[in-house]
Amino acid sequence: MTRFLTLAAAALTLTSAAHAAPRRIVSLNVCADQYLIALADKGQIAALSSNARDPELSAAAEAALGLRVLRRASEEVLAIRPDLILGYPIGPNRVAGAPPGQWTMLGLASADSYSAILDQIRQVARAVGHPERGERLIARMNRDLAALPKAKRGGVAAYYQRRGYMTGTGTLVDDLMRRVGLVNLAGKLGKPALAQVPLEAMVAARPDWLIVESGSVAVVDQGTEMLQHPALKSVPRISVPQSWTVCGGPAYVQAAQGIIARLNAHK
Repeated sequence: MTRFLTLAAAALTLTSAAHAAPRRIVSLNVCADQYLIALADKGQIAALSSNARDPELSAAAEAALGLRVLRRASEEVLAIRPDLILGYPIGPNRVAGAPPGQWTMLGLASADSYSAILDQIRQVARAVGHPERGERLIARMNRDLAALPKAKRGGVAAYYQRRGYMTGTGTLVDDLMRRVGLVNLAGKLGKPALAQVPLEAMVAARPDWLIVESGSVAVVDQGTEMLQHPALKSVPRISVPQSWTVCGGPAYVQAAQGIIARLNAHK
């Protein structure tokens, strides 16, 4: 009986070790950074991507301060020897020189809907050893979205970017538009996920709103100049940080709140 209990205890120890939370996690992508920061202990984060502290691209830039960021990914990852790597997605040659199967890798496709974000939160939360944090984050996001006020005015909107690119249907931006009560102009025009729409075509389409990235509000180059053309001046604008929409993640809630606030603030 004693021998059986000893063997059972040993088996339990081995099982616990096999499922222990990773101690050195590296993220190779600014989108994965945001999940990792939200769900892992700081002590588990060995390094974040090179863009982790860039406020233009990362909604978690402030939280990334004080954490290591990668400069030469392949060399540094080899030196860190992480037990988990997050990326979007990770191909076989992303970390050059790494022996096959040396590390656990979780590759995540770009989230194109809120439901995809929730799936990824659960995946990352399990991978970093904190599934309960994932459920708490999801509950908080659901609660905040349920509390969104109604938009006082809807209409057709175009997410119009530098050089005349418009974000189409089947994207995270499209999902956001539907959530706040807007109709994506790209759908009415039959455009794909990303299409270049000339200024003349945009003027002729007569959208009720233009959603633009806050970094494009001022003219800084030829790419942003067309967004300030006098022909578009009469179209009301909703400015949102690029970091809220470039990735799936907790910032989805901030984006929805921000768009609703700007819709309701317009007179």
